[in-house]
Amino acid sequence: MSSITSEVALDLFPFLKVYKDGTLKRLAGVEVVPPGLDPETNVLSKDILILPKTGVSARIYRPNLVTEPQKLPLVVYFHGGAFCAASPASLEYHTSLNKLVAEANIIALSVDYRLVPEHPLPTAYEDSWAALQWVASHKEENGNHEAWIKDYVELDEVFLTGDSSGANIAHHLALRIKESNLSYKLKIAGIGMIHPYFWGTNPIGSEVTDQFRKELVDKWWLYVCPSDKGCDDPLINPFVDGSSDLANLACDRILVIVAEKDILRDRGKLYYDKLVKSGWKGKAEFMETEGEDHVFHIFHPDCAKAKSLIQRLASFFKM
Repeated sequence: MSSITSEVALDLFPFLKVYKDGTLKRLAGVEVVPPGLDPETNVLSKDILILPKTGVSARIYRPNLVTEPQKLPLVVYFHGGAFCAASPASLEYHTSLNKLVAEANIIALSVDYRLVPEHPLPTAYEDSWAALQWVASHKEENGNHEAWIKDYVELDEVFLTGDSSGANIAHHLALRIKESNLSYKLKIAGIGMIHPYFWGTNPIGSEVTDQFRKELVDKWWLYVCPSDKGCDDPLINPFVDGSSDLANLACDRILVIVAEKDILRDRGKLYYDKLVKSGWKGKAEFMETEGEDHVFHIFHPDCAKAKSLIQRLASFFKM
């Protein structure tokens, strides 16, 4: 007979399983790799502690051949995983960031925000916000400065980028900047949103007919953010009462990328359409990859369409 420890209380496919004794097993993003020189892309990376008080860290990347006085854009990256899985050290994310840095010729800071359930929301947002404040501190004369940022980054060219839940985080940070004094210290040049994780109670588009995946995504959010607002919490649904106006996004440009077969595709398209009509003064761009599903580029980084996505993102940072 199975022990209570081995009995599954909640199967949050494909991210984790929660057992009846309260323990959990993560299923996604568990294969991790160390930083260092990637021989394929000639990109160098290292892990750094950015918030000693909370232990929040990041993995920072740079082209191996960058030299002073060359200054490069900084991309602050937020990984996906439905707020409960993965990290910058996950094999798939480390591979993807190496390829992006090589293609775009940028410095990238991949934030290792803390995960649900050990650290309930809004911890992921707060950790990411604190990481942005740390980046902004490099404009000050004194402080905990990272040499790669101080020596190689053009701090007037900072981009927020993320996939899935990471794109959601980037959205909320750009709204929060507008309402804070950080807007005087840090200018966000643009946001790259890859397959953004937005949702809602009432189904739209393919959600209407794809009941299985609709219930799956409902289940993800209700686990990571249990509240009486459910899937219409402003954290996941940017268009409900109580949500901030998209016109307040603190950046000049936004690129929204969706995938045709992704259950989140219609939410990403809705976000783009609402953004264009919101009165926001920036330039919005849209890209859809045909025949592919959610974050396909993370799992199949060498396919032609993944390379095309990375190239489009790289060109967005250079414009």
